[in-house]
Amino acid sequence: MREVMTKSMARNIFYGGSLFFILIFLALSAHSHLYIVNSPNSAKLDESVIRGKHVWEKHACINCHSIMGEGAYFAPEVANVMTRWGVLDDPESAFESLKGWMEAQPTGIPGRRQMPQFNLSDEEIRDLANFLIWTDNIDAQDWPPNDAG
Repeated sequence: MREVMTKSMARNIFYGGSLFFILIFLALSAHSHLYIVNSPNSAKLDESVIRGKHVWEKHACINCHSIMGEGAYFAPEVANVMTRWGVLDDPESAFESLKGWMEAQPTGIPGRRQMPQFNLSDEEIRDLANFLIWTDNIDAQDWPPNDAG
């Protein structure tokens, strides 16, 4: 082997390496696409879940809460909140629990972080509950790492 690399050697290494990583990128992109298309969660979206996502976005819940690790860490993670409350399999109980919680806010307890009162309608709370149930059913590969979120 030569001690000095020629221009043609450097060019061949550059083109070969670039081609290799482009092929790896395309293979991983195809794998990701197939995984998302065949994911069991993609078919469960209904109008209520979509409206609940809009409520989540309209009131900027992500500015305080995290969902599946994304967002702020001022308030609890909500990806598994319905499991923590024990209402994952009962949408009516999920609605009642979320409604009771949201209507009790802010609690006025000194020294505690307070959730603002958004004055949501029952339909908005029901849609938000359905969105959180849908989120809780996503296979998040053991995220959050503990039950408390």
